[in-house]
Amino acid sequence: MDQLTGFQRDLLYVIAGKDRPSGQEILDDINRYIDQPVTHGRLYPNLDTLVEKELVEKGQLDRRTNYYALTPKGRRVLEQRQEWVDQYVDV
Repeated sequence: MDQLTGFQRDLLYVIAGKDRPSGQEILDDINRYIDQPVTHGRLYPNLDTLVEKELVEKGQLDRRTNYYALTPKGRRVLEQRQEWVDQYVDV
């Protein structure tokens, strides 16, 4: 997890909270959270990095739309991160 940017971790959380979201759905959710609008040019290279790291699976919904889903490795990484955060933050 230490090789990921904060933005990439946020993407993992968004993907984990949805059922096979499209890139546009991820973009919409992340833009509701981040003050400065995220562009497609920032989103998709970061999603591709998560796919390359085998944390996210990318598939096709139709000819124009891809979906994203956490892999088992991605879920483990997210769970480990959450356990680490829970040591320090009691909300």
